[in-house]
Amino acid sequence: MRTVDDVMTHAVVSVNRGTAFKDIVEALRMWNLSALPVLSEDGHVAGVVSEADLLLEAQGTDPDRATTAGQLMTRPAVTVTRNSTIPAAARLMARGHLKRLPVVDGDGRLVGVVSRGDLLKVYLRPDADIGSEVRELIMHQLIPRGSAEVHVHVSGGIAHLHGSLPDPALEDVVVRAAGTVPGVVGVEADFTVPVSG
Repeated sequence: MRTVDDVMTHAVVSVNRGTAFKDIVEALRMWNLSALPVLSEDGHVAGVVSEADLLLEAQGTDPDRATTAGQLMTRPAVTVTRNSTIPAAARLMARGHLKRLPVVDGDGRLVGVVSRGDLLKVYLRPDADIGSEVRELIMHQLIPRGSAEVHVHVSGGIAHLHGSLPDPALEDVVVRAAGTVPGVVGVEADFTVPVSG
C-alpha cells in the first residue's frame, strides 16, 4: 500500500507564530495556497492558519496589523504522519473537510504537506503499471505458486480478473486485495474452480 510519503510535497511553505497578518496574506497569495502550517520554535506544527481564519479577522473592519499567526491559527492542527496510508489520509481530509494536511515525522516536526490533489495522483497511474502491481500481488503474494492461473487486464482503472483458482474461497480475498492497489477504481472477476476428478 502506498503511503503519504510517496505523494506529499516535501518543500513546504510555513509561518511561525509571530508572522503578521499582512505577511500571511502575502505568503498565501505568492504561493497560491489556501492555508499554511504554523510552526513553533522547535519545528513542531502548532496550528494551521487558513484563508477562512484571515477572513474572520478581517470581517467588517481593517485587520489589526499586530495580529499574528499564533493568534489566528486553528489549533490543534490536524496532521498526518509520513507513513500513513493514502486511504487513511483521504478519510481524515474528508471527515474534517480539509484541503491539505501537514505531514509530520515521528517527533511531530513538519516534513511535508499533502493535498487532495496529491492523494488523487495515484489514480493517474497508467493501466499497465496498475495491472503489473495487481498481477504481482495475486500471483506472488496471495496464491501458492503454480496452483492457479489468473489473468489481469486493467482498463480505465478497472481491474478485470479471470482464470482459475484452486479454492472458491480465494475469490473474495483476491478481489479485495486487487482493490487495495493504488489506482484501482473497481474490480470485476470471473473465476472458475477446477473440478477435481
